[in-house]
Formats: sequence, C-alpha cells, structure tokens
Amino acid sequence: MSDQARWLSLPEALEAIKNSVSPRPEQTQVPLTAALDNVAAQVITAPLNVPGYDNSAMDGYAVIAADANAGNSLRVIGEAFAGHPFSGEVTPGTCVRIMTGAMLPAGADAVIMQEQTDRTEQGIHCQAALCEGDNIRLAGSDLAAGETIIRAGQRLRPVDIGLLASMGIAEVTVNKPLRVATFSTGDELVPPGQPLKSGQIYDSNRYTIQAMLSRLNIEVIDLGLIRDDPEAIAAAFKKAMSQADVIVTSAGVSIGDADYTKDVMAQLGEINFWKIAMKPGKPFAFGKLGESWFCGLPGNPVAAVVTLNQIVQPLLRYLAGEDWPEQTMYRAVASKPIRKKPGRADFQRGRLTQAGDQLEASPVGSQSSGVLSSVANANCFILLEQDRGNVAAGETVTVLPFDRLLQ
Repeated sequence: MSDQARWLSLPEALEAIKNSVSPRPEQTQVPLTAALDNVAAQVITAPLNVPGYDNSAMDGYAVIAADANAGNSLRVIGEAFAGHPFSGEVTPGTCVRIMTGAMLPAGADAVIMQEQTDRTEQGIHCQAALCEGDNIRLAGSDLAAGETIIRAGQRLRPVDIGLLASMGIAEVTVNKPLRVATFSTGDELVPPGQPLKSGQIYDSNRYTIQAMLSRLNIEVIDLGLIRDDPEAIAAAFKKAMSQADVIVTSAGVSIGDADYTKDVMAQLGEINFWKIAMKPGKPFAFGKLGESWFCGLPGNPVAAVVTLNQIVQPLLRYLAGEDWPEQTMYRAVASKPIRKKPGRADFQRGRLTQAGDQLEASPVGSQSSGVLSSVANANCFILLEQDRGNVAAGETVTVLPFDRLLQ
C-alpha cells in the first residue's frame, strides 16, 4: 500500500475527530451584557408575551373599525403614548389619538393611519375604510409565553441578546469558554517588531491563529515561540497540558529532520492521525495529551489557515457545546480554467461574484501554501474534490464562502 493510500480523506478525518471527543463543557452564569458569543448551556423559553399587550403599529387614531368608513367623522376623546396609555374606553363615534407602540385603548379594534384622516375642530374625518385588526400588533405576535427562544448549544448573537433583553432576562447560563494554548516552533521564526537576521522570517502563524480563535470567544493561552529543541517543545507541551482544553501548534508535524513536535507528542500522549488528503494541509496531526486535545497545524501560513478553519474550528465549536457545524456551500461556474491533480481535496483561494443570474468563481493569485496574501485577497475557498482533475472554464465547482473566522 502506498503512503498516500493511508492518508485520511477530509470527511474521514472530521468523522474520526467527532467520534473521538465527548463534549462536557463547564457551565457558568453571566450577565446579559457579557453573554455575546457565548454558547447557551440551557434551553430558554419566553417567560412572557412580546409584545405584552396589543399596541399600535403606527401613528394615527385608535378606532372601532366599523366606525371608520370613508366619509365618517369621529370625535377625539384623548391621547395614548408609548408608556402612557389612555385610561378610558373608545365607544362608537369616538377615537383616541395614538402613537406607535402605545397600548391600544379598551374598546378599539383598529388604528387608522394619520395620513388617512383630516383633522377637524370636532375630531377627524376618515378617508379610508378599515378592517378589524388593521395596524395593530397583537400581544404575543413576536414571541408567545412558553415559546423556545434560545436552544441549548446555540452561540448567542447580538439579536439573541436583544430577544433576551425583551424578555426581561438579565442573566444567562452559558458554557465556559474553551481554553486553547498556542505556540509556534521553528528556529527561523522571529516575533514582529524585531530585526531579521539572515535566514529568519517573522512568525505570522501564531498571530493569525490567535486572531481566528478570538472570533470563537476562546480564552487563548499564548506560549510564544519555541525553538527547534525536543526538550523545549516537551516543556511547552507540559505547560499547555496543565492549562488548556485544546493545544494548537504551528509547524513541526511534517517529515523534516527538525520537525520534532510530532515525535515529542507521541512520547507524551497519543496521535490519532497525522496525514490528510487535502491541499494545502496534508501534515496535520490530531491526538490527545493528558486531558487536552492536540491539533498540530502545518507550518506554511495558508495551510495553517485552511486546516484551522476546516478542521480545528468544528472541533472547537463542538467541544464548546455547539452542534457539529455544517458548512455553507454554493455551486458556481468556474470563470477560467483551474489546474489540479487528482489525489487530494484542494482548497483554492478564490473570489465569488454574481454575474447576472449565476455565481462565478475564480482563483486568486498564487495558490502556493506559503502565500498568505492569496487568502487576504479572497472571499471564498473553491473546493475541488479529491479525485477531480483540471477544471475547464464553464464547469461547475463547489464554493465555501469565508465565514467569520476569515472575514
């Protein structure tokens, strides 16, 4: 059997990861102001109706619909404002001046728009006929008491915070954010801000990784740059194991003489797999170190981005208590030929555009795994299937629009 035949396909790798982990996130209670981007630990149901009472959908006059035929005149007997309801009752031949959001007065069953009336000394002259319920927002029409508003495992968005606030809910039980330790390995790497010597490059991966992780509301533990030395790498792993739920490293998992991460990890824990039939990103290691899960990303910048996005992200979201995420995919027409060899799923960086009534996709710049600008200038991955070869212009391709980790 060839070495390539033993590589896992990407779906196989993802399935293996999912089957390996058993999410057991800790729970904590946080104020609503701190709940954004956290994962809800419990189902939350509406404790009351929203809106809590029938109210006007616009400025106008609260009326009895049968009275408001075109040509009829009605006497104004009061006013209703949001937070200041009219205390009396609308009776035949009368109406109440009402503002948007104000509680509908007793007796009224419709609101006539201000623009459909003429104001007179005695009241209003109606210019249009109404039906019962016109221009009224009924109690519970947004949310009904007892209705599920937040699912367990749902990551809270800004609109979810607003919904909870509209319920009067001030605190939420959420899963504690994951703790993820990161470090880069390589004697050639230098932190930004320091001068480069001959043969050195700046460490971009650690900054990219941490920025992407921050979009998942993760507590990042930065262990810095680790030199290419087995003892130093082992010490970094032991420190990470004592602090983190997941360890994410960059470089050191290929087959080079100085790629020690995989070997040290094998001594301290176990490796489930370390080669995936994908491009970029073949040398990806996954395993366990004590109670911590380990993901070893490739050293090439684009390969690190792709594997973090496609493999590590679903793992982290699953461990945080979310359902295993499904990707958004589109079908688009290749606007120009795309080169590819069969054997690995290829995540080419591209631009997705709307051309008339169809979507078009085109690769952007160099597709080398070391050219990070190809990601910066793209808005999607063009996913070419593992067994697929060259793509001709006009053929249909699968496109994965960039998610919030890459936007």
